[in-house]
Amino acid sequence: MRVSVFGLGYVGCVSAACLASMGHEVIGVDVNQVKVDLVNEGKAPVVEERIADLTAEVVRAGALRATRDVREAIRGSEISLICVGTPSEPNGSLCTTYLERVTEQIGAALAERGGRQTIVFRSTMLPGTCLNLLVPILEKYVGGTAGVSFGVAVNPEFLREGTSVRDFFDPPKTVIGELDPASGDAVAALYEGLPGEVFRVPIPTAEAIKYADNAFHGLKIGFANEVGAVCRALGVDSHQVMDVFLADRKLNISPAYLRPGFAFGGSCLPKDLRSFVHAARRADVSVPILAHVLPSNSDHLQRAVELVERTGKRRVGLFGLSFKPGTDDLRESPLVELAERLFGRGYDLRIYDANVSLSRLIGANREYIETRLPHLAQLLATSVDDVLDHAEVCLVGTRDPDVLAALPHGGPVLIDLVRVPDADARRAEPGYVGLAW
Repeated sequence: MRVSVFGLGYVGCVSAACLASMGHEVIGVDVNQVKVDLVNEGKAPVVEERIADLTAEVVRAGALRATRDVREAIRGSEISLICVGTPSEPNGSLCTTYLERVTEQIGAALAERGGRQTIVFRSTMLPGTCLNLLVPILEKYVGGTAGVSFGVAVNPEFLREGTSVRDFFDPPKTVIGELDPASGDAVAALYEGLPGEVFRVPIPTAEAIKYADNAFHGLKIGFANEVGAVCRALGVDSHQVMDVFLADRKLNISPAYLRPGFAFGGSCLPKDLRSFVHAARRADVSVPILAHVLPSNSDHLQRAVELVERTGKRRVGLFGLSFKPGTDDLRESPLVELAERLFGRGYDLRIYDANVSLSRLIGANREYIETRLPHLAQLLATSVDDVLDHAEVCLVGTRDPDVLAALPHGGPVLIDLVRVPDADARRAEPGYVGLAW
């Protein structure tokens, strides 16, 4: 099929490259010229497992190219995937500005071109957004009726950063919210041959499924961390407790995310919880558990700050900055928040993350870090040893093998945010502190 993908962030970049590798002819579209140039040079605009080689391969084969020209992309495709960001507004509501803008542009381009096109929204959005906001925009600009003049579908993604290419080719499920059968057929054809069950559902159901997934994922992480913190205060090994808890596969459902660790973050869970809770409040629906997941997460992050404060030392090293290993995504990373709090309290901070280079950050990543941690350039170290030579207290927020191999025994105070593999052995050392174990 001839496919256009709007938005070349993590979801769009991965979707475009993977679809191209399946034999589709793909055009990527982004307003950021740097991202467009990178793709056309065969380079991925994000750091992600396997994406660099895959992008180079499909660009070299002529299966993927990129442009800023919406009309060119619409002329060269029969199905369009919308993968633009839906960040949180200051009050926690969902920002649909980018969705509305790209929908207007696509509608105008379709009006010029004519012929049926299927518009597929991959961006996370609240139930009702597609039918009540985006479809009327398309109908206005196209001058036709949805389901007749053009197709519409919602196809949420279930790609975890760090393993998104793997997840694309081996999805837990494929969800297609279809306005009409023809629209659903077009989306199903895109993924023909991939494993996993396919669910063809009404559009609002598809919109809600992503929120149900992410709300539950966030709830699981916060639950495990609170249990871990209480166990630590009582002198109980929280991981032994959770090992027994996880042995119950019948009632406790899944082991995913159910290990005490550091706070959660990233571009999905925080904003989706905020917008879901905001929507519930607007509808006068009480959701006390969901409403307290983010405050619980923030309190868990604050525990790390308090552990540093209790040492009485001022020179601090932080290993890890991106929200997840193997990526350079800094958006709502709990480690960025931790660095911001420590720097704001006057600590002499040095940071090392092998995947984060200020010169390579672009788009939403760069905008986020310039807003939250504008002094990053002076805080970033070039090696693990630079941090170790500086720090009296080391915060370990990554399982990078190079970092783990270099961590000394009996050296600076070691505050473990991720439960390093030799945590049990290190627990006997006077300088080792586990966040929740």
